[in-house]
Amino acid sequence: MAFESLSDKLQNVFKNLRGKGRLTEADVKAALREVKMALLEADVSFKVVKQFVSSVQERAVGQDVLNSLTPGQMVVKIVHEELISLMGSETTEIALRPGSEVTVIMMAGLQGAGKTTTAAKIAGKLKAKGKKPLLAACDVYRPAAIQQLQINGEKQGVTVFSMGDSQSPVNIARAAVEHARKNDFNVVILDTAGRLHVDEDMMQELEDIKAAVEVHQTILVVDAMTGQDAVNVAESFQNKIGIDGVILTKLDGDTRGGAALSIRAVTGRPILYVGMGEKLSDLEQFYPDRMASRILGMGDILSLIEKAEMEVDQEKARELSQKIKKAEFDYNDFLDQMRQIKKMGGMNSILNMMPGVPQMKGNLDIDESAMDRVEAIILSMTKEERANPAVMNPSRKQRIAKGAGVNISEVNRLVKQFEQMRKMMKQLPGMMGGRRRGGMMSGLGSLFGKGRMPF
Repeated sequence: MAFESLSDKLQNVFKNLRGKGRLTEADVKAALREVKMALLEADVSFKVVKQFVSSVQERAVGQDVLNSLTPGQMVVKIVHEELISLMGSETTEIALRPGSEVTVIMMAGLQGAGKTTTAAKIAGKLKAKGKKPLLAACDVYRPAAIQQLQINGEKQGVTVFSMGDSQSPVNIARAAVEHARKNDFNVVILDTAGRLHVDEDMMQELEDIKAAVEVHQTILVVDAMTGQDAVNVAESFQNKIGIDGVILTKLDGDTRGGAALSIRAVTGRPILYVGMGEKLSDLEQFYPDRMASRILGMGDILSLIEKAEMEVDQEKARELSQKIKKAEFDYNDFLDQMRQIKKMGGMNSILNMMPGVPQMKGNLDIDESAMDRVEAIILSMTKEERANPAVMNPSRKQRIAKGAGVNISEVNRLVKQFEQMRKMMKQLPGMMGGRRRGGMMSGLGSLFGKGRMPF
């Protein structure tokens, strides 16, 4: 997961600072040297790191900080504020023209960054906001690019404009905008061609499109996993054609996260969205303050709430709450909850957003693949067994284990811990824990965690 290594290192630095009653200027400088190394190892631009550390040090060595009752906390607060400032301070939306006026958005980027998929993701976001987007297939070079856009457009319920691969991208862009005006589309998203590296042909083509149609937003898509190269690409595009914003893809992968911390400072352009997975729904608004909190291990409860509101069926949640109170929670309900957690990105993703949990990673070792095994066990049960856990007996367990392709010990473990979870949840005021942060999360953690859950 992006920032995991950086987050761990920064938390260790600040843990040492908090442990000191009073701080000296030497303490602060020593801590910031470690922060500097952590940022450089995360592939943050050297110039950006230098400026960032300088800004933090200037604020942190003041008398108000060193003489405060909680100087360690004050330094963390300063770092948090400077991280937010580094990433842009404010959340930035794609600028759209008012009413029925057509907004033309040109997607740009290198091949392999996920530009075509991201174009469809953006179209879906805009459609959900009441806009009527049109996707235009302007990549006539990459095999299957047009088909990929058409498939993704169909999944999003968005119309795709295509003229095949024999027309020039400029002609396609011009025709797409004309088609939009005549058919009441108010957003046109141009999916342009990428290359394996920045070259003059690609830049010229983008400039030609801009000359042929009025492009209101040029959005660059970059692969976060390429680290500092992503920043260099962004700088090149900004210098040669001008960009209005950046979308970082693959931020859910094994990336050090340096691109997210460098792009705004280097290009002066905001990060608009971040891609957090392959699904067309896996595109998140970029919130600098929330990202800074996650990097420092403070959690991101607002994003977690938004994910829950988007993925959780509220009516089912109310029904489940009543079942829990009456101790009627069964395996069908459990299966529903597991599937909703998967939709929200999995247990690790959820736990990383909960305040205080990232610092306790030593106690956590969630095995996401265990969810699949548990799901297989439950699906191997009969309708009666799922609805009435009390009927479970040794012969039924043997049959279920055979059907799921697991050892009988895994079935026994699930049955035992499911019963423990039912008892625990009955005592709690709500599914997610109410007064405690336990509830469903703690129960699932006991099933999927290799270690103990810190709840």
